[in-house]
Amino acid sequence: MQEAIVSVPVVAPDPDISRLRAVHRAAAELRRGTPVLLTGGSPLILLAAETAGPRGLAELSALAAESPVLLLAPVRAAAVLHRPLEQGAAAVALRLTAELLAPGPLRGLADPTVEDLLPAQPETAPVPELAAAALVLAKLGRLLPATLAAPLAPGAEAEVERLGLLSIPAADLAAYPAAAAAGLRQIASARVPLENAPDSRVIAFRTEGAGIEHLAIIIGRPEKADAPLVRIHSECFTGDLLGSLRCDCGPQLRGAIARMAEEGAGALLYLAQEGRNIGLVNKLRAYTLQDRGLDTLDANRALGWGADERNFLIAATMLEALGISRIRLLTNNPDKLAALTACGVDVVGRESHAITPNGENDHYLATKAERFGHLLD
Repeated sequence: MQEAIVSVPVVAPDPDISRLRAVHRAAAELRRGTPVLLTGGSPLILLAAETAGPRGLAELSALAAESPVLLLAPVRAAAVLHRPLEQGAAAVALRLTAELLAPGPLRGLADPTVEDLLPAQPETAPVPELAAAALVLAKLGRLLPATLAAPLAPGAEAEVERLGLLSIPAADLAAYPAAAAAGLRQIASARVPLENAPDSRVIAFRTEGAGIEHLAIIIGRPEKADAPLVRIHSECFTGDLLGSLRCDCGPQLRGAIARMAEEGAGALLYLAQEGRNIGLVNKLRAYTLQDRGLDTLDANRALGWGADERNFLIAATMLEALGISRIRLLTNNPDKLAALTACGVDVVGRESHAITPNGENDHYLATKAERFGHLLD
């Protein structure tokens, strides 16, 4: 008897999903200490400084047309060089001696919390064309923005292919924030009664090709309200889960849910953007620097990150998917109002969400007010 032939429809690949997948694979390779080829101008072979090991360094050397430079954010570069630098540039390139081109010294150059690993001081070098994109890729991997970069040697493409190294266009990195938001889809939803909000459910969102999940905690039926209360909350492992006293995140999270329950409706968007989107490991590094005297803003900048790296277009896209177009935003941060408005959300008002200092986070809250402009009224 002849077996039936099952016809499988051929689905054309989505170019946006393919690009997102490529970006995440390239970021993952940097985290593993594997070189990546960055294209879009003069191709660069990249290797993250904090994960560079003997094998990665050997592969980088074999593919490079010349000795690699280390790309750093200007604030971090100024600290390494012990002199002020122009801060308008996207990156500074440092020329490395053989003594510095080793795992320990590279970590010392990249990470201000382990500077004792640094045996000597480098000098500046010309900045490659794709330097800004190289640091963006490291950040997407939640790595310190410190990347070894060298021009690809002529004829080395075959060796790149033999080693199975990934190639990523710089344009895909520039397009990543918008693409990551545009591709968000609801993937799961369940009723999850909460201690202070029994009429609640949790909806999970994911962008195909990205693998990062954001959550919407829905109280009541906010989509039916004229302008429901909405909170944009970035995940905070230390504050939300462990009850850390260093920040006000845990009380803000639970207070927002309780307040929405009192009103009968609301939406809390729980974004996977730990530490203003620098990631948990870098937030712990920032805490170390804060214990040495820096405030939360300067600690982030000392690591090479911006003051706030979050992508609020993701929140706007989630609100649209939830059918919520007009909101009252529960926040002390005027930048959130401006960001959501710029993304097309109709923010009809701001609701204060100040938390009483606990003795441990007093300086943190004062920094929010004085340097981030938070309205702690």
